[in-house]
Amino acid sequence: MKIIRMKNMKKYFAELLGTFLLTLVVSLSLSGNFPVPTPVLAALVLGLFVYTAGHISGAHINPAVTIGVWSMRKISLKDAVIYIVAQLIGATLAIYAVGALYQEFGFNLNLQSTWDVSVGLAEFLGTVFFTFGIAAVVSGKVPVDAQGVVIGGSLLLGLSIAASQSLAILNPAVALALLGASPALGVYILAPVLGSVVGMNLFRSLSK
Repeated sequence: MKIIRMKNMKKYFAELLGTFLLTLVVSLSLSGNFPVPTPVLAALVLGLFVYTAGHISGAHINPAVTIGVWSMRKISLKDAVIYIVAQLIGATLAIYAVGALYQEFGFNLNLQSTWDVSVGLAEFLGTVFFTFGIAAVVSGKVPVDAQGVVIGGSLLLGLSIAASQSLAILNPAVALALLGASPALGVYILAPVLGSVVGMNLFRSLSK
């Protein structure tokens, strides 16, 4: 029982650490402290984390992904809830870390109205394509050596699609950390969650 608990703690900590790293890199990029475009950095971080920690937790580092994986019955409800809590903590800690590193820190985010349809649709479609690739990995259709490339590439594709109309976040934990109490937050949480459930179950239906 003690071994099982330790194994679970490793999974949860991996999710916290991965979301912390992703949020940290995205935050620094948006503030102008990285020369590489944000979507490319996010894809690299996720792809690398799949290779380094995917065997521990699955490297979700995104509440929408966790909910999508749960909808495919690939993770228990208990683990899904704890994953999401860990992800939210990781993203929040990252914002505090960036604030501590840079006293004059801020974003110039072009926010739309609270429930702008085009923003929601962009986040939804971007997440559908992103999680379609994740579903292929979760379903065991992708060789282990290619999983990081497929997931990172899927994220880059999804972010590129979403960027046409939105901030291209596709991650409720990162959105909450970046946007805080902004009236635009709701759409950046709901659209990726719906997109993840649709994208993953679309793959499952097509691959039967």
